[in-house]
Amino acid sequence: MAVTTPHLDQTRSTVKRTSVAVLSAAWAVPVFVVGGFAFLSGIPIAVALVGALRDSRLRAVRWATGALAAFYAVAMGLWPLGPSTEPSLTKFLSPLATAAFVALGAGVAIAHHIVRRRSTGR
Repeated sequence: MAVTTPHLDQTRSTVKRTSVAVLSAAWAVPVFVVGGFAFLSGIPIAVALVGALRDSRLRAVRWATGALAAFYAVAMGLWPLGPSTEPSLTKFLSPLATAAFVALGAGVAIAHHIVRRRSTGR
């Protein structure tokens, strides 16, 4: 009796990939911040964080996603507690903080893409 290794069909249906919702949420964060919706970027951050914590294949991006969530939490904490009278989180963020937020969000999204590519073998 010959021992064979299982092989993948052309549709790669046996390969588990990163969730499209998590990947889309990771890309939505920098888009929301640049578009002026920094307050609403908390929703895709939460989706990306929960997805990274629940999926064992996303272990490599947990720290980066956690750092993004921590950055958002700090900004959300400083905005209402600080002496600023800015009406929105987007206006409260300095250009440097906005650039850091966008860079961190894009880095997390790229990390999710890399993990997705590695899990499919492409």
